[in-house]
Amino acid sequence: MQRFRSLEQWELLPYMGKWLLIASVAATLAGTASALFLMALEWATATREASSWLIVLLPLAGFAVGWVYHRTGKPVEGGNNLIIDEIHDPRKVIPRRMLPLVFVGTVVSHLFGASVGREGTAVQMGAALADRLTPLFRLRPEDRRMLLMVGMSGGFAAVFGTPLAGALFGLEVLAIGRMRYDALFPCVIAAIVADRVCAAWGVHHTAYVVDRVSVLTMTSALCVMLAGIVFGLAGLIFATATHWLGARMKRWIPYAPLRPLVGGAVIALSVFVLHTYRYIGLGIPTIVEAFAHPLAPWDFAGKFAYTVASLASGFKGGEVTPLFYIGATLGNALAPWLHLPVAMLAGLGFVAVFAGAANVPLACTVMAIELFGPAIAPFAAIACVVSYMCSGHAGIYHAQRLGRAKHVRHLPEDLRLGEMRAYRKEGDKRNVNGQAAD
Repeated sequence: MQRFRSLEQWELLPYMGKWLLIASVAATLAGTASALFLMALEWATATREASSWLIVLLPLAGFAVGWVYHRTGKPVEGGNNLIIDEIHDPRKVIPRRMLPLVFVGTVVSHLFGASVGREGTAVQMGAALADRLTPLFRLRPEDRRMLLMVGMSGGFAAVFGTPLAGALFGLEVLAIGRMRYDALFPCVIAAIVADRVCAAWGVHHTAYVVDRVSVLTMTSALCVMLAGIVFGLAGLIFATATHWLGARMKRWIPYAPLRPLVGGAVIALSVFVLHTYRYIGLGIPTIVEAFAHPLAPWDFAGKFAYTVASLASGFKGGEVTPLFYIGATLGNALAPWLHLPVAMLAGLGFVAVFAGAANVPLACTVMAIELFGPAIAPFAAIACVVSYMCSGHAGIYHAQRLGRAKHVRHLPEDLRLGEMRAYRKEGDKRNVNGQAAD
């Protein structure tokens, strides 16, 4: 009897019960917040499309949001990076103001035509709401790390309708080459519950149809590998360009509220003059088109430029849906060259560019299966892994840590991606000094 009681499965029961309760509560909050957010976003998009002149007010809207963040939002302006840093080095509960600020800021950005996404908002809301449970359940710092991961998984799963990918995203995004499997159970529970709660509110996600998938042969696999290289380079260039322009904007315009004012003016003027309305907002209709028929081969570049300009200027939202747009239209453009079905390559680009830019190949592979069906699984795995490898040690989240290098190059563990450039410069100096000494 004593031996039976000492089984580790008995010790797991309290652990599983605890996290079943906590994850379900956090996921209910995340799913509800995401549902309300998606409803507000749908209203903002419909209003802007019905009144295209609203783009003229984008600079003033950007200034207003920037001013509010400058006055009251400095503790939370780090967004997703703040959450990732808190998971790695827990310090204090995320201020509750993050939720209303990012919610309103993102809806305003979409209402007036900024090219931003929605994942950042959902993830931040999920984590901020989950963190309110820290004092309620008297959680230790280690448990709080898991709670924030739970909030991220729930927010991501609810906003895209992909629970399994959401669970993996919360685990995989924290560090390159390293995952925390002790958080697997609560993240899976949170992602599934949040997705179901969001659906219970009557929210419906866009269906993307991949009507034909090639037979897996050596030729088709090699073609997908070539596409994966292009997708990875696109993710690398996107992340690099966004960080570079954002840093330059801060240097050129020290007063934060003026950055979205200036950036918004440039975006609004170019849209008005060039009639590039298809590159602002979420761009869901164009993404759906990319699965149906060939598009202009420069569509991905147009969305790329407007998204980098919007994010670097300080507009709130996220990077993921624009990356879906860039990936889907890039895949659409590559399909004739690689002799692969348009819908299939659009679907692969949809997930693979994000896999490279965010360093989450497993989450994106599973997302492809959830969105497009199991037939695409081997091609999605090839495209996402190759994209992940080719994007290098860079990414859209500069707080992401290096758990293990992607290849043989020696890099220190737990290095933040935002510190990678400084580390490489220091390494170059050491090499120069060493050669001079020789």
